[in-house]
Amino acid sequence: MRALTRLRATRTTGPGGGRTHRPVTVRAGLGRALAVAALALAIAGAATPVAPAAPRAAAAPPPPAPMAVAPYLSLGWGDPPDPAKVMEETGVRWFSLAFVLSSGTCEPRWDGYRPLTGGVDERTVRAVRKAGGDVIPSFGGGAGHKLEQSCPDSASLAAAYQKVIDAYDLKAIDIDIEMSAYRSARAQLKMLGALAAVQEANPGLVTYVTLPSYRSGPDSSLIDRAAQAGVEPDAWSIMPFSFAPSAKGEDMGRISTRAVDGLRNRLVNAYGYTETEAYEHSGVSSMNGITGEGETIGVADFRTIAAHAREHKLSRLTFWSANRDRPCGSRPYPAEDSCSGVQQKPWEYTRTLAQYGR
Repeated sequence: MRALTRLRATRTTGPGGGRTHRPVTVRAGLGRALAVAALALAIAGAATPVAPAAPRAAAAPPPPAPMAVAPYLSLGWGDPPDPAKVMEETGVRWFSLAFVLSSGTCEPRWDGYRPLTGGVDERTVRAVRKAGGDVIPSFGGGAGHKLEQSCPDSASLAAAYQKVIDAYDLKAIDIDIEMSAYRSARAQLKMLGALAAVQEANPGLVTYVTLPSYRSGPDSSLIDRAAQAGVEPDAWSIMPFSFAPSAKGEDMGRISTRAVDGLRNRLVNAYGYTETEAYEHSGVSSMNGITGEGETIGVADFRTIAAHAREHKLSRLTFWSANRDRPCGSRPYPAEDSCSGVQQKPWEYTRTLAQYGR
């Protein structure tokens, strides 16, 4: 498949590589852009023992994890950890940086107010790359003003996406569409037109779309519109948590894998994929520890999710967030911005998913 070829080729490129792009325009990939426009009109109206020595040799660092494993890291929330330390201790090499939002207009800003360059965000990108990793900026999220709603059309939204791609010479982006943006057919179509344009303008760019999910998987609205418009992300990542009603006390590992199976079914129906192809275009974006709805997603649940991902060769495993991947210690929970609320070792969730793909 075209998307899978793009994903595998990109994974072999070193961090911060020199990819070039063509100027963004919705004219590029005109058939897909027209399909998105037509659709808009139609709806209008995730060892061998060694003898003791003195002094004892330091333990070898864990092997690097693939691009598929990229926990969210927020620099404007939750006592951000040192990403290089997390990389050294877990083997993870990629972070999904959260979130690129609207400044109130169609101008991309970190958390809606920090400029793309010259601040902590650019310094973090450089630090991650210096340590041998790379980043996947994420557009959207659950709060704030979204570019998908602030930008007036697909062309201006594509230009906003491209500013971020150019600022960091990116290999991958994530569009996390949820809340009111997800519920808006207009915002969905605008995003799909922009995504088609940046895919056309940036050959080799890996694109992820993250969306909410029920226990049975996501609804089909966005996926069906994307397929009808000929827009194919490398992976669709679902968020199988914070259900209404809450899944408090239930087996969140099993619920998550069943939701992924539901995503598979939506992709088979929309794109005509085989089940194998559908899984390979699927991903999980989970949450570590106690969710906002009181559900508990433990390390054992992450092992279940990772085993299911390994069995079916999913293309993405991520979670919210690296900021929370620490025990609370003496801090009372909810200190949900900087710890998980469950008993764990530092970076244990990250370390669990980092085993995927090895």
